[in-house]
Amino acid sequence: MGQQATPVRTARLGKAVGPAPAPVCGAVLLLPDGQEVSTRPPSPVRPLSLIRSLGRALARAGRAEGLAVHRVRYRYRGWNGGEAHLAADAEWAAEEVVRRYGDVPVCLVGVDMGGRAALRSGGHEAVNSVVALAPWLPEDDVAAPAEPVKQLMGRRVLIAHGTNDERTDPELSFRYAARAKKANREVCRFEVHSDGHALHGHRSEVLALTCDFVLGALFGHPVSRPVEDALAAPPPIGLRMPLAAGFGRSLRR
Repeated sequence: MGQQATPVRTARLGKAVGPAPAPVCGAVLLLPDGQEVSTRPPSPVRPLSLIRSLGRALARAGRAEGLAVHRVRYRYRGWNGGEAHLAADAEWAAEEVVRRYGDVPVCLVGVDMGGRAALRSGGHEAVNSVVALAPWLPEDDVAAPAEPVKQLMGRRVLIAHGTNDERTDPELSFRYAARAKKANREVCRFEVHSDGHALHGHRSEVLALTCDFVLGALFGHPVSRPVEDALAAPPPIGLRMPLAAGFGRSLRR
C-alpha cells in the first residue's frame, strides 16, 4: 500500500468576537498556539487561554473604533517545516479580511507558535502591525537560514515574553527582536518578570499592553509612555523593557 496522503483542509475565520462593528475600520487576527510538526486538526482553544482573553479585551477596547476581532482557525496543528502552514494560514486570513471589509489596517496577534506565524506573515500588504506573545522561535542553527525579519519593515512590532518561560525561550525572542530592530526601528519588546509561558501572573498587564499597542497602531491613538519609550530606545534597552506591575491602570491617551 502507498503512503497515506495528508488530508487537505482549509483555513477559516472564526466569527467576530463580541458585537460585529459597523462599519469595520480595522481588524485583529488572533493566531493561537500550535506544534512544531503535526498534520492533525488544531486543538480546541481552552476557555481560560490567553488567546480568548485577548479577543475579549481587544473587542471591548476597540468597539468604538470599529475594530473587528477574529480568531484564525488553522488547517493543521503544526508549523511543519518549510510548509510553514500556520504562517500561510495567517496570510490567507489577511486576504480574507480585505475581501470582507475592504482596505482596512490589520494587526496580527499571535501566541506561542502563533507568535511565529504573526511575525513570519507580517509582510502582507494589509498588515500594519504585529504582536507576538511568548513566541516560539527556532534555535539558532548555522546550517539553516535565520528566521526572516525583513518582512517586518514598515510595520510596528511588539514582542512580550515571560522571563520564567520554560516552553519558549525568551532569549531567542530577544535575539530575534535585536535583528528585527536593525531592519525596522518600530520594534519593541517587553519582559514580563517572573512570569511563565501562559502569562497568568500578569495577565491583566499583558492585556492592557496589547490593547494600548494595537489601538495605537491601527487607529493612531497615542500609546502609553512605556510603549513610546520602548519604541524609541536603542537596543538593548527598548528590547528588554520591563512590564510594570499595574500597567494599564492609568494609561495616557
